[in-house]
Amino acid sequence: MRMTLAAALLATTMTLPMAQVMGQQTAPASAASTARPPANAPYRDASLPVDARVADLLARMTLEEKVGQIITLWDSKAEVQDADTTWNPAKASRKYPDGLGQIARPSDRSGPSSPRTNKLRSIPESVDYVNAVQTWATKNTRLGIPVLFHEEALHGLAARDATSFPQSIAMASTWDPDLIRDVNSVIAREVRARGVPFVLSPVVDVARDPRWGRIEETFGEDPYLVSEMGVAAVEGLQGKGGPGPLAPGKVFATLKHMTGHGQPESGTNVGPAPIAERTLREDFFPPFEAVVKRTGIEAVMASYNEIDGIPSHVNKWLLGDVLRGEWGFEGAVVSDYYAIDDLVKLHKIAVDLPDAARQALAAGVDSDLPNGAAYTTLVDSVRAGKVKEADIDAAVTRMLRIKFLAGLFENPFATMKATAVTNDAEAIALARRTADKSLVLLKNDGVLPLALPTAGAAARPTIAVIGPNAAVARLGGYYGIPPKTVSPLDGIKALVGDKATIVYNEGVKITENDDWWADEVKLADPAANRQRIAAAVEAARGADHILLFIGDTEQTSREGWADSHLGDRSDIDIVGEQELLLDALKALGKPVIVVLVNGRPPSYPGVVAKADAILETWYGGEQQGHAIADALFGRSNPGGKLPVTVARNVGQLPFFYNHKPTARRGYLFDDKAPLFPFGYGLSYTKFTIGAPRLSAPSIAAGQPVTVTVDVANSGARAGDEVVQVYVRDSISSVTRPVKELKGFQRVTLKPGETKAVAITLPPAAFQMWNGAMKRVIEPGDFEIMVGPNSAEVQSVKLVVTP
Repeated sequence: MRMTLAAALLATTMTLPMAQVMGQQTAPASAASTARPPANAPYRDASLPVDARVADLLARMTLEEKVGQIITLWDSKAEVQDADTTWNPAKASRKYPDGLGQIARPSDRSGPSSPRTNKLRSIPESVDYVNAVQTWATKNTRLGIPVLFHEEALHGLAARDATSFPQSIAMASTWDPDLIRDVNSVIAREVRARGVPFVLSPVVDVARDPRWGRIEETFGEDPYLVSEMGVAAVEGLQGKGGPGPLAPGKVFATLKHMTGHGQPESGTNVGPAPIAERTLREDFFPPFEAVVKRTGIEAVMASYNEIDGIPSHVNKWLLGDVLRGEWGFEGAVVSDYYAIDDLVKLHKIAVDLPDAARQALAAGVDSDLPNGAAYTTLVDSVRAGKVKEADIDAAVTRMLRIKFLAGLFENPFATMKATAVTNDAEAIALARRTADKSLVLLKNDGVLPLALPTAGAAARPTIAVIGPNAAVARLGGYYGIPPKTVSPLDGIKALVGDKATIVYNEGVKITENDDWWADEVKLADPAANRQRIAAAVEAARGADHILLFIGDTEQTSREGWADSHLGDRSDIDIVGEQELLLDALKALGKPVIVVLVNGRPPSYPGVVAKADAILETWYGGEQQGHAIADALFGRSNPGGKLPVTVARNVGQLPFFYNHKPTARRGYLFDDKAPLFPFGYGLSYTKFTIGAPRLSAPSIAAGQPVTVTVDVANSGARAGDEVVQVYVRDSISSVTRPVKELKGFQRVTLKPGETKAVAITLPPAAFQMWNGAMKRVIEPGDFEIMVGPNSAEVQSVKLVVTP
């Protein structure tokens, strides 16, 4: 339990003369002395409790210094830098005489721009920049408060020379929380070595509309899967355990975005989330609650959208009653980028930035990202009597606490070890292993795996590698610039070598540009694509097998952050002339293996019908080419599972497996079933999951139960299966979903091997929100379902007694 501010001040008195104590306790903070504090001031004493140090520092701060701690610098970096983008202390002191709370993305040189066109800082340059800023902050400001740097690190540090891991939706397809914990531990190490202790990840939005361009940033559609992945990600970034000082090589995570963000109206980013409280509590709140209660998360980011007319950044019920009240969150709430400004520009609930700042602060938003334009007005608002200084004190206290826990007052500097620990052999191997475990085999008529050619064979096979996604390693949104990327074509050539003839052709172009940052998105010219298709057919005519790489670019589905930078879709079909390319290649009468490269679950019924095999690879990170080649040629066995339902067409949306009993009745002239169900994924071997057995046929409410199944590999290859456990409340006082994921385990089995897999369902697996919106367990019959996906399950009845 944290100390109250009063208790912290009282603890501080033990180290101070009585007159000084009385002065600190009775003088208003806005009247704090402007003298430089002594070197032995309590807030500088690392032996004192963090809350005592925060209280001592807060009592010394002027109003201007306080507000300085809850604003950020990003857009206007040029104002405090030299022409070569190095930090200028004199300019900084003029611009921020009272200190500065945060700087966004020190790895970039000048704020929002593409790293392809605006070269990112190298590792040594980043280290030098951070150290120059911290030298200024600790030596040239009155109180010597270090700056808090933050970076984007969704699937790797979004910087130059950092390791790029598979995008989040791909990591969710591993169904392996331990692996996600390992990935985020490496990400933390690479970030912290550059002097950055704070990242804006992970995303735990439950995503239920594939038109929404940000679906790639999520762990999918299921509250339980997202919860487990989210907890693992935070533990990897911060370390396990509750709130406490950061260990070496760790960073504070930021939980994004609270909430309802993943099912916006019409699938458009920032759109209203017309979601009832029950749905919020059943589907969208659980990942946030799980992370808050099970980890030491210190920051939560509010979401852009509104719920029932109240934007999240002014939603006192959401941020106050639920987050801080019901869940007991004591950390900082930070704004999404420009979201406080959007209260004026988009939501139209504030007349100007001062009004927006007052409303957001009152709702509990502690820091204004990324440029502090709104919160800089708070000084005048306090002096005008429109804002209580105590509210600013609360926000400053939370932000200062992060700085103390990060150890910035003891050591704010980065080290040159950053180069040695970044993208090292361990990180590269982990990126490849994660890409490998994220691959989902959706269809296979027996053509896969391809036989790996051998040296000295009588005839060298010819393999056609075709498609717009064959010769590029697509990384997805919030990407960095890794030292080296491996495209699928690179991976195939490296594996096959000179034992086969590899023929490559682009086939079609998807978009004229593929930079995620670029505003304009222009589809490639159809006439030019038809000419490319003809050339691809000629290139593939003599091939034994055709590998077709299609899907998306980073522009065809992405974050739409402005009217001038759109990213959402009105359909979920394949883009441009890619299916025409498939048709033309299929007409050659040769096996066509489709490899999907994308960040969203596509709807490709025509592709599914025509392809001989389909491998979903998502945006697989820097090592994707090696992982894809290994899977295609049987050196690895795909074992990933879909973290989302794949709809047949846009008319089925929103489409998720855990629907209510009255949903999915059917349509005229169409199939109500999904193209692929949630949790689906094939293997090169054959698994059999036996009937589920319960540790007891009946339990009392509040007790756990263990579900055991025998899993057998009856095929000739080793492989992975994901055992999935679903629960349904047979009769309930309010309607419940037809099934809900409540447990899973990924297991590896050798040929002929059988394992008994035991998964314990805790009491929470049987809880529900009743008519009075109380979380309860209603006694009665429950159906426990187990299978390899959400559609193919065997069940057993469990009785829960009062």
